[in-house]
Amino acid sequence: MEQDKNTPKNSEPTVLDLYKSATKDWASFFNFIQTAWNARRREEFNQALAQETAQPVIVERTEDPIRSDTFPYRTALAFFLALIAQALVEPPLRLSMISVVIYLAAFGVAFWSYQANEWRLPALPPAWQVKDPPSMRLIPLVLSVFFGATAFVLFDGNLFSWTNITLWLISIGLLVYSLRVNTNHQEISTTPLTGNRKWLWYGLILAVFGLVAFYRFYQIDTLPNEPFSDHAEKLLDVYDITQGEPHIFFERNTGREAIQFYWTVMLMTILNTGISFLSLKIGTVLLGFLTVPFIFMLGKEYGNDRVALYALFLFGVASWPNIISRIGLRFPLYPLFLAPTLLYLTRGLRTRNRNDIILAGIFLGLGLHGYSPFRIVPVFVAVIFLIYFLHTRSLENRQQTIFWFLIVVIVSAFVFSPLLRYWLSRPDLVNYRALTRMSGVEQALPGPAWQIFLSNLYNGMLMFNWDDGSVWVNSVVHRPALDVITAALFAIGFVFLIVRYIRQRDWRDLVLLVSLPILMQPSVLSLAYPNENPELNRAGGAAVTSILIGAMALDGLVTSFGSGLKRKIIAYGMVVVLFAGIAYSNYDIVFHQFKDVYDRSTWNSKDMGKVISEFRDTYGQTDTVWIVPFPYWVDTRLPGINAGIPNRDFALWQDQLPESLNIPAPKLFMFKDEDTETERILRELYPNGKLTLYTSPIPGKNFYVYLVEK
Repeated sequence: MEQDKNTPKNSEPTVLDLYKSATKDWASFFNFIQTAWNARRREEFNQALAQETAQPVIVERTEDPIRSDTFPYRTALAFFLALIAQALVEPPLRLSMISVVIYLAAFGVAFWSYQANEWRLPALPPAWQVKDPPSMRLIPLVLSVFFGATAFVLFDGNLFSWTNITLWLISIGLLVYSLRVNTNHQEISTTPLTGNRKWLWYGLILAVFGLVAFYRFYQIDTLPNEPFSDHAEKLLDVYDITQGEPHIFFERNTGREAIQFYWTVMLMTILNTGISFLSLKIGTVLLGFLTVPFIFMLGKEYGNDRVALYALFLFGVASWPNIISRIGLRFPLYPLFLAPTLLYLTRGLRTRNRNDIILAGIFLGLGLHGYSPFRIVPVFVAVIFLIYFLHTRSLENRQQTIFWFLIVVIVSAFVFSPLLRYWLSRPDLVNYRALTRMSGVEQALPGPAWQIFLSNLYNGMLMFNWDDGSVWVNSVVHRPALDVITAALFAIGFVFLIVRYIRQRDWRDLVLLVSLPILMQPSVLSLAYPNENPELNRAGGAAVTSILIGAMALDGLVTSFGSGLKRKIIAYGMVVVLFAGIAYSNYDIVFHQFKDVYDRSTWNSKDMGKVISEFRDTYGQTDTVWIVPFPYWVDTRLPGINAGIPNRDFALWQDQLPESLNIPAPKLFMFKDEDTETERILRELYPNGKLTLYTSPIPGKNFYVYLVEK
């Protein structure tokens, strides 16, 4: 590492700098007042102000590794072996033992190429060494505490109001202002382009974003096609908001955090899509798409502009984040808030920029309002600070680390305070779902907890390259979580990270390594139900760092070919081929394999909703439409939701059918085609009724419609 000293541009103090310096605390304010008549004080104040606004910055630059001049045959062989090894475990082959042997050979050759200066991970961006004294603006800080405490008290009752929301937002704004510093530190782009090359680069980025948008939004109306019971619960929560019940925590169905429901209400109001499955899907797909820019920035933070582009592509078209975004549940909120938290925390620690640390705290607090597996992220943040603390040597830097950690804790607590208020009053409800998975609250653990944990952790770590679990609602079951090419790149990249950390001891490499077992803990800790592990939605945060590692490995693969024109043509031609393979593979996983399994596994409630809508169009009402429940059949709330009736359960149980005689016709009953007993009862009650079989194109989805007109 080499060190430079840089002085930021525009170092002349401005009026704003003067104001901030004079009001950052009481001592500064009184010192500023005395400058009016005390020349010595005035000179000291001016010197301190100049030092604050023009502080020299020491930059620790990490040089790119020197590449070999020979053709990278070791690199090519290592990558080829990794691809073969990964292809052998794809369904239906699943040749695990042969794959392990070939992977070990690939790792050996990859290490050989590393030693020969062929395949190396991209250099990490330079670290900045700049002081950040623990200063703050006292008056805004005191006011933020006052407004925050008042809002905290008013959050009692589990309801948002204009009053408590306003006070809460004011408290956060004042807190951020009290902690924020004025900085002019600017980094030099890792790809300094000019002229046509610059516009070509921007055009390439826009093209990749466009492709990502296609993968994320294509067929959103029909993929997935049918809702299931969880969607009924979520839409009832959305309905509660429209009926004037703006909850902080939604207690229905073991409880849920709030962000998705308010997001859905906003979108359905703007798009006029109503309380529908489509509204849920549009909302979560947009949340998943909003994650992508942060992945791009993470690529720059852990590499360079090329890594950013590779990460954008790999994550954008990957089936894992695509599927969990399409389901219409809260799943994408985990990676959405993890990505900026990791980005700003890493960048803030690297550049010693307190403002980035504040942003990390904001996104950490927001994420806790999103999806319950995000609750592992505060642990991850604490681990990052611990790693950074152990890797910095000076007492001053360690003191700064503690100060920054306190900033993240305080800022995230302010943002989290509405749910924190409810959590303190009802910890049983907020913790219920997690406790039922981690302990024997609902059922006894199937073995010793430590053995189940180690087994789950082992299976979780194999998720990326071997088996993503058995949960069909958010994955193509029993296949690797990553496609063949990305999985091979991830495996090689993970090994290279270990090697580089052993040699260079950079804290950022260790952060990426430990991120995987930590971020999948919400899945791993399913001790009472180990068959639910691995589960892609609960381990969704690991998609961010695993794909980022794959992008870093891809950049090392490309740069191993050297800088000559012919070598570059070969290298980037290879990238085009790999991108085409990745795009095709993930398209097939999402739009063919997943679609087929999902359609066969869900009930056709949309068809029943159409029958209800047709009855309403013909007879002007739906009060005399019922669905007779049958074991393991459709959730009887969903057909009504599909018909635009979100607040009614259409169930009429078999033993309740005689009660319908007291209600005037017309009447309509729907029941499972296997339910011969319901057919018998209806024929006895209504001998003049008309029985029709509704035939579905998917085998096993037929149902009967029994119409009584008189």
